[in-house]
Amino acid sequence: MPDSAAPPVATTARAGHRRWATAVFVAGVLVLAFNLRAAITSLPPLFPELSSSMHLSSATLAALAATPVLCFGVFSGVAAPLSRRYGEERVLLASLAFLGVGLLGRAALPGWLLFPGTVLASAAIALMNVLLPSLIKRRQPAKAGLLIGIYLLSLAIGAVLGSLIAVPVFQASGGSVPLALGIWALPVAVAVLAWLPQWRFRTAPAGARPPGERRPLKVSRYLLAWQVMGFMGLQSLIYYATLSWLPTLLRDRGADAVHAGTLLAVMNLGNGITALLLPVLAHRTRDQRWLAAFTATFAAVGLIGAAFAPLGGAAAWVLLLGLGQGAGLGLAIYYTLARAPNPVVSASLSAFAQGAGYLVAAAGPLIVGFLHTTTGGWTVPVVVLLAVLAGELAAGWQAGRPITLPEASG
Repeated sequence: MPDSAAPPVATTARAGHRRWATAVFVAGVLVLAFNLRAAITSLPPLFPELSSSMHLSSATLAALAATPVLCFGVFSGVAAPLSRRYGEERVLLASLAFLGVGLLGRAALPGWLLFPGTVLASAAIALMNVLLPSLIKRRQPAKAGLLIGIYLLSLAIGAVLGSLIAVPVFQASGGSVPLALGIWALPVAVAVLAWLPQWRFRTAPAGARPPGERRPLKVSRYLLAWQVMGFMGLQSLIYYATLSWLPTLLRDRGADAVHAGTLLAVMNLGNGITALLLPVLAHRTRDQRWLAAFTATFAAVGLIGAAFAPLGGAAAWVLLLGLGQGAGLGLAIYYTLARAPNPVVSASLSAFAQGAGYLVAAAGPLIVGFLHTTTGGWTVPVVVLLAVLAGELAAGWQAGRPITLPEASG
């Protein structure tokens, strides 16, 4: 009978709508994540070319390398207030628009807007860094580990392509700085279109609390939060220091520009592999300390090999370095979820870990650049980075214990 058949049909229609909405959300996450690193990783392979074309000093290049990481630290803290007011989906869409404007600005007038455009683009990325993992956990809690791994994989693919094609695009364009910088606005435009369907959603904002609920937890009062932040900051310091200066180190060792950019892409490929696997592995075990040891060891061995072993084997060493770095990023993101008892505390912990952590990480490109300029070589900077990896291991070991923060303050 028609009436008796209606409920199953309606149920099927609702199920189909939910599947379609989920597919659109996941596609939007993937395209958005692709744009979180490409605009950054495309710069270091071009540092020598930018230096000669735009007459930039070594100190200016070091400042340019540190600018995105510094912006991540400065602007991460405003993500939660903006999400409370406007909703995470809308803040993410606006962030994509600002990212595109920043990239187009620095491409159109690189002499004037190289730094302002990079600041605007990096500020937009900072907001997306904080909000996207939190949104994934609250929109798809049962699949959070898998989706975060996929999100990090897409991020790594963007990073790989950024470093891989930067020099070839520059050379194919006859040395055009605007084209080499502006090409990355194209995938941003695609991401804006892919994320537009999310505009109608307004997921419960991070940090919101119902009337009568206890005050939100101030995570900075707890040692565990500082350990998570320390791991986030130190693994990011290692990544952005090597991202910024590894191509120059390899070119100093005899690699040509394209080869150095390709090797940086191989490092970012390693990032993608373990960034996908680590959240899934971490989700299957209560104690993640052994994973922290794995990340630091791989990164240390890869760094030593890339800096000192024969250049003919550099691809294997930078891949190992990238595997350690990607594992560190995946584990750091997972810590902000696993060490929190609920999504609200997770959002606060993520904002604290990324805000303070990226301020720590911003020192990496500056310190390595300063030490290289001062000593005229790479031995001292590499030794300092190995010491940082020891600190990363210590922080990750403590943060990997199977404990969580309290739910709220009294």
